[in-house]
Amino acid sequence: TGELESAREALVQKIGENIGVRRIQVVNAENGVVGSYTHSNNRIAVLVSLAGGDGELARDIAMHIAAVNPKVNKPEDMSAEEVEKEKDIIKAQPDMAGKPDNIVEKMMVGRVNKFLKENSLVEQPFVKNPEVTIGQLVKDAGADVVSFIRFEVGEGIEVDKVDFADEVAAQLKG
Repeated sequence: TGELESAREALVQKIGENIGVRRIQVVNAENGVVGSYTHSNNRIAVLVSLAGGDGELARDIAMHIAAVNPKVNKPEDMSAEEVEKEKDIIKAQPDMAGKPDNIVEKMMVGRVNKFLKENSLVEQPFVKNPEVTIGQLVKDAGADVVSFIRFEVGEGIEVDKVDFADEVAAQLKG
């Protein structure tokens, strides 16, 4: 953390604005390859850890993650809480109303599977070649995705939304 603090202080001095580190994550390259990609807008950066493969493959996968933003690496990595949240959304859809329970259940299974496929890195069609999934791409290279992390500027910052008229009214009362 000493190196990080030194780099932070140097950047603060260079640009004249205070900077704080909000998120940090370590990606282990032991027995594998770590690749990175920073999008051209400098607002999205990705680190990918592979078992096997090479730097070019890791960079391609990192670029895919920057573009598509998967939630998890593999379908089984999706939290039960996230799946339940998605089931609630699906149940609330207008086309579910009035259908028999067995039909609703079949529709739920299909839609949950679709949700998992769309949000799991290894199930997604590769952005540079949609004919192949990321899972197949890494398998063909004799590799496996161990983990990934995607950072986006401003991600997770909650901004209070204040109604200007309410704010003025509150000041007039005070």
